[in-house]
Amino acid sequence: MTAHPPSRYRIVPRQPSRRRFALTLVILAWVVSVAAAWIAATYTAAPSLTYTIGRLQQVEKQLGEQKKQLQGLSQREATLAVSDRISRAANAEVQATLAERDEEIAGLRADVAFYERLVGSTSQRKGLNVHLAEFAVEPGGTWQYQIMLTQTLNRGAISQGQMRFLVEGVRDGQLATVEWDELHQKPSAAGQEYSFRYFQQLNGNVMLPRDFTPQRVKVTLRGEDVAVEQAFDWKLATSAGGK
Repeated sequence: MTAHPPSRYRIVPRQPSRRRFALTLVILAWVVSVAAAWIAATYTAAPSLTYTIGRLQQVEKQLGEQKKQLQGLSQREATLAVSDRISRAANAEVQATLAERDEEIAGLRADVAFYERLVGSTSQRKGLNVHLAEFAVEPGGTWQYQIMLTQTLNRGAISQGQMRFLVEGVRDGQLATVEWDELHQKPSAAGQEYSFRYFQQLNGNVMLPRDFTPQRVKVTLRGEDVAVEQAFDWKLATSAGGK
């Protein structure tokens, strides 16, 4: 067997470079330092974070309680406002009622005083009578009348019937009379009913013709067994009525 001559080349394994090894060491050192920093920061910040979370929960709880208190106060304020409005309305109604009662009492006192003068010891007793007739002109041109009827002769009797009146005066230079129907501008106008024991005031409105000058008003009372007719000077009637 033939022997081969020795080769001039030798295989030598390649060694890693020192530069790559150094870079690997640097990377490992950086990773370790980052991990160490994260661990240190975690242990350092953990107590503060726990306190912060607990404080946040406490504040949220307090906020919820304050919201409930605020809702309760708002509801109470609304209830008090409604109660105050009701109280004010009730007070105003009571005041109005008291004013009406005061006015009613004043009217009754005036009626009593009038009746006392009417039936006083020195007053002459009379049967059905027209005590006064007053007329006052209104802004629309109508006339408001107030006619007072009295009866002092029989204190227990009830006077009932109808009242009418007419106005005498001058129209177109001639004497003329405006009857009850014309005064009310209604044909066959019914008389005004009266029913009283001692006295009664009758009120209403009439219209006089524009070309008519009144001089006297004549009031007529018609009852079951009585008829009364009384005349009043127009100037006196209107001056008493506030013209």
